[in-house]
Amino acid sequence: MAVHDDCKLKFLELKAKRTYRFIVFKIEEKQKQVVVEKLGEPTQSYEDFTASLPADECRYAVYDFDFVTEENCQKSRIFFIAWSPDTSRVRSKMIYASSKDRFKRELDGIQVELQATDPTEVGLDVIKSRAN
Repeated sequence: MAVHDDCKLKFLELKAKRTYRFIVFKIEEKQKQVVVEKLGEPTQSYEDFTASLPADECRYAVYDFDFVTEENCQKSRIFFIAWSPDTSRVRSKMIYASSKDRFKRELDGIQVELQATDPTEVGLDVIKSRAN
């Protein structure tokens, strides 16, 4: 599975310049490559992000999560989320699962990885607990 250059470019912009809050990636089966499907503006919320994940299709996503530590320090973590809902097609789940590690290696700077099959597994509470 090829990775479109745009994926790496946009990820670098998120990581270095914080141009985006999140990026949703989609595998284009016909072209056999991962492409950028949606970019989230820095002002968009976590709810906007979860709303952009399709209910019955797999996706990869990157989310830049800002939080404050117990010591009152402002921090941020870059999450990689492998979204694979139970209702998605088996073939799709297999393609996403088998391409995940290679795709993740292309995105240098991911700090936390999450595998999610339903919205509760990408709840804000889960993100907060994994961030620390």
